[in-house]
Amino acid sequence: MKSALGSLRRRILTPPMSQTSVAVRGFHPKTPEAKDRLESVGRSFLTGYAFAAEASRARDAEAPLSTVSASYRGFAYEGAGMALAEFLEGEADKHIYMVYVGVGWAMARVPRFRWSVMHTPDPLLRWLALDGFGFHQAYFKTARYVHQHFQEERFPWPADGPAWYPNKVIDQGIGRASWFVGGTDPDVVAGLLTAFPEHRHPDLWAGAGLAATYAGGAERDDLERFWELAGEHRSQVAQGAAFAAAARVRADLVMPHNELATDVFCGMSAAAATKITDEALVDLPPDGELPAFAVWRSRISDAFATLGRR
Repeated sequence: MKSALGSLRRRILTPPMSQTSVAVRGFHPKTPEAKDRLESVGRSFLTGYAFAAEASRARDAEAPLSTVSASYRGFAYEGAGMALAEFLEGEADKHIYMVYVGVGWAMARVPRFRWSVMHTPDPLLRWLALDGFGFHQAYFKTARYVHQHFQEERFPWPADGPAWYPNKVIDQGIGRASWFVGGTDPDVVAGLLTAFPEHRHPDLWAGAGLAATYAGGAERDDLERFWELAGEHRSQVAQGAAFAAAARVRADLVMPHNELATDVFCGMSAAAATKITDEALVDLPPDGELPAFAVWRSRISDAFATLGRR
């Protein structure tokens, strides 16, 4: 059931569908197939946002969200997370990673004084909101965040987290968006990433690996080329790919392109890569100067390095 307030929120916060056009965004058009793939991702996100924004209750969005094709449903839930940050239960729990990322989109579009009331109850997964923030900024403010390498010196959220860490997760989101900006062309994407200051490279490559796996848009030859270009950051690419696999497996939305990417980047199936992310969660330390989320990511990349994915 639609709500008047939701319809107003949708009109205020949502970009028009035309803004998902590769031409409008100025992204690299590798092939018609890749262009269609990336534009479909954007449209699915905004469709999910609309379903959730116009719902009277979060649960009312579940039925329309289920009509989005399986290949793109995760992106629709990401959009729903932007519309309803409390959209973390019921069917949405299967898409929990994408919903938290969607909260980051909302952060990018509401005043910062509202960030303190954002619903991010999981102290581990809340960091994914910063991935969403980074993606949003790189996607819609590409010149500043991708080509000019803008980065805030001290990012103010979360208030209780170490000040040095947020930018690392934001960079994962920027890397993820760079897969779109580069039109899934491995050489173009790699060129974008390597132009950043070197200390930012590991997180950027991880994000691009996540996008290449979750969103797709590349054939085996392109993925293998991207893996080659990743060089010393291959274990981070594998980590990002494993994150993508875990999101797909949890939602029961594993597609052939997900299996292809985890085979190239992780040397294993999506289910096996997910198992590595789950094992890395065991006995995580509490947040301190090094957040548990950082330990989780590091354990995953280290596990792949040990397996020879470096």
